Parts: sequence; structure tokens; C-alpha cells
Amino acid sequence: MPGFSSFPSSEAKGEIKLLDINEAPSRSEEECVVDEDEVGGGPVRRKKLRLAKDQSRRLEQSFLQNQTLNHKEKEALAMELRLNPRQVEVWFQNRRARSKTKQTEIECEYLKRWLGALTEQNRKLQKEVEELRLIKSAPPHGARQPPPPSALTMCPRCERVTTATSSI
Repeated sequence: MPGFSSFPSSEAKGEIKLLDINEAPSRSEEECVVDEDEVGGGPVRRKKLRLAKDQSRRLEQSFLQNQTLNHKEKEALAMELRLNPRQVEVWFQNRRARSKTKQTEIECEYLKRWLGALTEQNRKLQKEVEELRLIKSAPPHGARQPPPPSALTMCPRCERVTTATSSI
């Protein structure tokens, strides 16, 4: 299916516009948000809110002071910035969501590094355990086994432990 029909645009009333799903939308399509019109029953397009730099800066300053606003603070900030209180409320909700997402990404990276370090430490410990197992199971090279205790005798004169054939 090469495309699908869109809602009628305000520029060309009554015409249907085809959109290709393989192409990025044009700038005007990105900035519009579709709402259901309660009176006419059809969709209505409206521009997405674009804040001025000073509005964004003031909202950001306010957010850094307090991540949540009470009703009075929200009303005052909305009046100061000439926005609706709902717009301020939504901006704060979105900013909290972005902040939480960023914090989660930071924690995820930290945990990945920690996992890498623990994995490396685990690998080294497993290698050490394997080496100790090999040492324990193999007799030492060039060393002979000690004689059993029943084969040992004590020389009364020099008080040295000797075997039946030679002295140790």
C-alpha cells in the first residue's frame, strides 16, 4: 500500500491528501496536531505549541527550583508567560518524564559498567579456582610421596625421624 488518505487540510477544503508511508512528513504536517471537533464531528488541525526562548528558559528555571507546582504557582507562571495553566502543567509533566528517562539511562549505563567489571572479576576467579583444582589433583613434580606413618621410626640417640632404609 503506497499511502493512505489523510484528513482534509485547511488550505484545500474537501480535497484528500495522499501520504507515502515511506517518506518523512513535511514540516507543516509535523507541526500540526489532530483534534476531534466536537461540533462538526470531523478532525481539526491546530499548530503545535512552540515556546519562545525566554518562555522555555523561565519554565526550565522554575523546574530546577521545584519539579512540581501547586495550583497558585502554576497560575502565576502561566500569567507571567502568557500561557494557559494547562500548557504549563503539561510542560512540567513532559519535563519530569524527560528527567526520569535521562536518569534511567544514566543508571542503566552505570549498571552496564558494573556488570562488565563483575563479569571480568568472576572470570578471573573461575580461572583461579580451575588452577587450584589442577594443583590439588596433580602430584607435585619431582617430589616423592612421604612414607606412611607406620614406616617411620625414631632414632633414640639422635632423636631424628628415619625410615627403615634412610634418614630424612
